[in-house]
Amino acid sequence: MNAGVGPMQGQANHFKRYAPEQIEYGINRYQNETRRLYGVLDKHLNDAKTEYLVGNKWAGSPLVHGLAYVDLHNRGHIRFTDAEQINVDDLPTLKKWEDRMWAREAVQKGANVPEPYKMKELLADKEAMEKHAAQGREWVQQGMKEDAEKNKARAAEK
Repeated sequence: MNAGVGPMQGQANHFKRYAPEQIEYGINRYQNETRRLYGVLDKHLNDAKTEYLVGNKWAGSPLVHGLAYVDLHNRGHIRFTDAEQINVDDLPTLKKWEDRMWAREAVQKGANVPEPYKMKELLADKEAMEKHAAQGREWVQQGMKEDAEKNKARAAEK
């Protein structure tokens, strides 16, 4: 969970949406690895014949009616597959799992914090999605510039 889907999806997201230039190697590398990890989750769900990643009963993780933290954590990444242009159409068990997760009222409620979840609407409007990505790219690049300046100042103090 922490060494796989999250970091790979984050890198796929960065290279596709926030890097100052499109680097095909980075985009392909991280989208392909994210896609591979989605396949692992799909296979696990299919082979285990369970609704959730750790099964339908308590398996050492806090559960709410079969749902475990690992489900919530991974759902937070998998919901952005369309935004990152990672096709999951041939992963039907994972798609059903994501639909089952989204159908939970608490998941929808949590997705609306700190503001209403609008990714599905953004994805339906390419122009709006590109504008949103451009704003995010500007924010990320500014943060990276500020971090570099802070690190340079720290190094000069030593």
